[in-house]
Amino acid sequence: MNDQRWTDDQLDVGPTELPLLVQCRCASWDWCYLNIHSLVSINLFKLLQCRRLPANKLSREVMRRTQLSKHRPSAEESQMLWLLFLMTAVFLICSTPLVVPYETLNKRFRAAQKVVDREASHAVGAVGELERALDGSVGSVVALLDGVVDKLAALKRKAGEAVQAEEESAALCKRRIAHLKEHAGPGWSAVNLWKRQRVERMIVDHLLRCGFYTAAIKLARQSGIEDLVNIDMFLTAKEVEESLARRETATCLSWCHDNKSRLRKMKSSLEFRLRIQEFIELVRANQRLEAVRHARKHLSQAEGQQLEEVRQVMGMLAFPAETHLSPYKELLEPGRWKLLAQQFHYDNYRLHQLGSDSVLAVTLQCGLSAIKTSQCYKEDGTQHPECPVCSRWLNQLAAPLPMAYCANSRLVCRISGQAMNENNPPMVLPNGYVYSYNSLLSLREGDKVTCPRTKETFNFSQVEKVFIM
Repeated sequence: MNDQRWTDDQLDVGPTELPLLVQCRCASWDWCYLNIHSLVSINLFKLLQCRRLPANKLSREVMRRTQLSKHRPSAEESQMLWLLFLMTAVFLICSTPLVVPYETLNKRFRAAQKVVDREASHAVGAVGELERALDGSVGSVVALLDGVVDKLAALKRKAGEAVQAEEESAALCKRRIAHLKEHAGPGWSAVNLWKRQRVERMIVDHLLRCGFYTAAIKLARQSGIEDLVNIDMFLTAKEVEESLARRETATCLSWCHDNKSRLRKMKSSLEFRLRIQEFIELVRANQRLEAVRHARKHLSQAEGQQLEEVRQVMGMLAFPAETHLSPYKELLEPGRWKLLAQQFHYDNYRLHQLGSDSVLAVTLQCGLSAIKTSQCYKEDGTQHPECPVCSRWLNQLAAPLPMAYCANSRLVCRISGQAMNENNPPMVLPNGYVYSYNSLLSLREGDKVTCPRTKETFNFSQVEKVFIM
């Protein structure tokens, strides 16, 4: 599989998820199925968020960025590929509620396995000591037997706690799966309620990402969706970010320890950065001997690029804390704490398989790019009042997005917002402004019609039909 991706901080599709999207098997799908393991290295969220490509151009991009087979896709296969991307993007958006509880369940399972193995090892060791002491005095055997009982009791207690934690995570996954299944329930009222809850989930997630915790929790409670949003994860992240803002590393280091195995697989350097910052703070406080001890304990195993950074910060020992020499002056800048908070923010999302942008922002930008036109950014006051992109706030949000891909033009009346077609043809006034026939009829007063933009009045007989070639 090719490791080159569209971006590193977004959610990628797993190879086991892609086949679930397509239930039918025919010759047209064979090419996509054969190349699933190459397609997974493409970031679909980023692709749909920032690119609106025709199927043939998308196919060329996919061929260039992945190790697909040398078979050149036909036009039909290119269309199938584009449909596959759209289906996968929808799947990712809909499955977002399952990502965090699944990762939590996976984490608790691994932790429980380690706890049970450790306690079982202690119990087996105690039993071994008891067997070796059977020929000894009764008092020593009784003492060892009590030790075995204590070890088994500890094993039972910790195993019970681990199982309870796993059951809670499994129940949460089950609750969210049941919520996703409600979309297929009978009745429009149930579907409309589900859609409303989906929007509320997106809003709560966006508020949590923006730091509006009180508002997000209040909305989740009022909407009854507390089990469907990841409030606990964001509150834990809030504690870590607040501790870093106070220039404290203990809380963040504890978080790193709890997720040590996953962070190691991610090749995260967060813990190393925290240890470097602790060394810098000791030097800043003129505790140089403690700084050396700290470096020997936590930084002695550094390799490669990290070793170069350790050598650089060790040079601080030879200069006063008020030095203005580079690079030591930059190492003492308080802005490094903000960089640590940003890296934690980034690693926390990667750890829970979340994208850097909220689902609300992604879906909103996809929708805006589908209706964005150059007319939305003209400064002559011709923006349509009912167009979302023309509105003040969404206009700014849609600014970096691409224009809508539209093969055929669609004329919309500025007055009514209705489409102008053969049943409602476009009509032009003598001043050059075009409106729909039905709208001009509604503005007609006797044989006169007034242009709503220039306030000029014309005879209705002067209005002419517009023909589009």
